[in-house]
Amino acid sequence: MARTIIIIHPGGIGDVLLAVPAMQRLRGRFPQHQSLLVANESVGRLLRDAQQIDAFMSMERAAVADLFAGSLPVAGPLTRWIERCDFAVAWMQDEEGTLAAVLRSCGVREARILSPFCLELKARHQSDRFLETLGEPEGDGSIDTCLRMPGHLVEQGQAHLERVGIPADRPFALVHPGSGSRHKCISPGVLVPAIQRLRAEGVDPLLIEGPVDGDTVADLLRLMSANTTVLRGLDLALLAGVIAHAELYLGHDSGVTHLSGLLGVPTVALFGPTDSERWAPRGGHVTVLRGAPCECPSWELVKACVARSCLVIPVEQLIALCRVHREEGATSRNPLRCALSPPTPYARVTS
Repeated sequence: MARTIIIIHPGGIGDVLLAVPAMQRLRGRFPQHQSLLVANESVGRLLRDAQQIDAFMSMERAAVADLFAGSLPVAGPLTRWIERCDFAVAWMQDEEGTLAAVLRSCGVREARILSPFCLELKARHQSDRFLETLGEPEGDGSIDTCLRMPGHLVEQGQAHLERVGIPADRPFALVHPGSGSRHKCISPGVLVPAIQRLRAEGVDPLLIEGPVDGDTVADLLRLMSANTTVLRGLDLALLAGVIAHAELYLGHDSGVTHLSGLLGVPTVALFGPTDSERWAPRGGHVTVLRGAPCECPSWELVKACVARSCLVIPVEQLIALCRVHREEGATSRNPLRCALSPPTPYARVTS
């Protein structure tokens, strides 16, 4: 049987997507090996379908929990992967060396285990910190980091769009008003004029509502006069199929925004208290828009902040950026748009 590499990433969806360049570099180092990703199930399934990995295993599996606890895994799928493993990387803390010891005892030839937040790492951008863990140089734009959606996901995305009233010949933009925290979101009153301008220019705005976005979306809808379609309850793979058709994506610092960036869709990413130089999606098709530099030294102070100057974004500037990205997108409804715009390592930052 083929030898294996194992990638362990317990982070959120956006964090895992930021590690895609490192996964690609690792697979290039071991081209004959099969790859297993141990991560959040939804992002693992997506990356398998996008052929970034060969297989995935949910972090919720009991065998994975036993591995982290220092127990030798019982016979099963994970054991079979570990027994054939030549290289394992785990982007997590292992202060006691528990995971490293178990992997060594199971015969893993080489393991790199390091939190991407470790102070030993020198790279600034999170994607580069994942690469640094592998001993790889920082990204230089030479790797095609776009996720090319398989045909069946593209077709499922189109079928879902048609079910909500968006035929194949109608341009649309996706707006994600939420994020993992309301403290990273601009005022709904800024998004409304941008959405209205899109509609006036013949582009249907569709809202994305994630599991924790209900209140944020409701606040936005209360300010809007026209009926607006809301996409709710989409799993990550189907959402990727929908995003691949979009003429424009507008959203905050979130996993969905990173997904849009990786799909090569023209993306306007709204940042506030989080550091865009470390966390923003990369690529020439991405522009980061933010207010004044955040002066809050801790997340607790961010949550208590009243001024929120880092999230004060001029409406006209947002509208203008959306128009520029739509024009640069060139071909509407092209699910392989990433082939038209080779990725560059850094997004444009506007404040």
